[in-house]
Amino acid sequence: MVHRLRTHARHGALLAGILLAGVTCGDSPFVGPDDAPDGVSRAFSIWAPGANDTCTPEIHDRYAVVGPDRKLYPTWHPPVDPETGCTFGHEHGRDPRGSDLYSDAGPIPFGYANEVGDLFAPHVGYKVEWENDVPMSVGFGDVGKALFKVSCDVLVELHQGSVGSGAFVNPNHEMQYHARCTDGTDLHLAIITVIGNAGEFRRSCASDVAIVVSDLDGPDGGGRRLIPDRTCVERHILVPDGENSSFGAGLRESWQFSQSIRSADGQTLASIGPYFNVFNPSRYYDPASPDLIGRPIDLCYEVMPDGRRARGGLCDESTANGTITGITFDDPRSAFDGARRDVDINSIRLRNAEGPQIWYTDAYGKNGRTESFPGSIRQVIAKLNNEGLTPSGPSIGRDRDYGGHGVHPPN
Repeated sequence: MVHRLRTHARHGALLAGILLAGVTCGDSPFVGPDDAPDGVSRAFSIWAPGANDTCTPEIHDRYAVVGPDRKLYPTWHPPVDPETGCTFGHEHGRDPRGSDLYSDAGPIPFGYANEVGDLFAPHVGYKVEWENDVPMSVGFGDVGKALFKVSCDVLVELHQGSVGSGAFVNPNHEMQYHARCTDGTDLHLAIITVIGNAGEFRRSCASDVAIVVSDLDGPDGGGRRLIPDRTCVERHILVPDGENSSFGAGLRESWQFSQSIRSADGQTLASIGPYFNVFNPSRYYDPASPDLIGRPIDLCYEVMPDGRRARGGLCDESTANGTITGITFDDPRSAFDGARRDVDINSIRLRNAEGPQIWYTDAYGKNGRTESFPGSIRQVIAKLNNEGLTPSGPSIGRDRDYGGHGVHPPN
């Protein structure tokens, strides 16, 4: 859930210690004073270990980067610290250092757009995915039928927590998006994207059904957040004897974007429409629960009055075919940890033939101008109009599972 920014009393001491000891992020150190930050972001140093985690906050704070605003931000780290062997209990997806776009994009400052937009989000929700040389279709159907071949390097980061109740009502989520293609398409964005409407989501197993949770005020956006609810669970997970549960149909989340970058006069400069999918979230919407959250792991032990229950799949994986009882939602043995994801790239459309290549927008990608202004973010959009020949891409990341290594909800 996104909260308003808050301050941290220990930041002064943390920053002083960092300047003395230096901070490393993979292969990217900063040691100050020349490379020292001017301050710390609200996203920095907010993680605290839980009962199942063995790393300390101090070890976690070593994974930091100076953002464009000269503040210190958390960044990608592995679920296990390679130096000490301790576990953080959460993961941030794929190591961005392998991306061909890393020199442009990384280390990624988690929370930078949120900082500019005066929003705050829990640390564990930041997820990274990338792929190099992705074959794209270009306006003529699938890749095999395209008149010419285009490939793209794609690197994305989204704050996509799949454990709490925030996504039921909150459509505002940070995204950093990088793409470079062989047709000249080049796009580098940091924004708060608004996915669907405030106060509601769409039922994942019946996307035409809107579930209104609250009357939360806020800007509505394009796209939609598809999240499973109790109806999906009872329809696909709790099944009669002789059937296997369909966890893919009953629990899959899909956060579907319709995002544009616009100039101050309302002209669209670029638009993207990726879908971010989660195949094993650790929550579903349950209106009968006091906190509105149902836990999929609990379904593995539930038996309906008519005998229906969860059978096979992720429940068997979590409980060793039913031989282990009492696993809680935050147990590392639970397969419902939100660590199996993919990203449908979909279309990358540019309408910026007249340029310039550098634009400055507000945190939501609007009000674009050619000069920076207070509260603006620098965006890169190639001087190109690719309408009619818009590259459109497949899914990436589906064959990767970022679980294990002590990873557990909240993740």
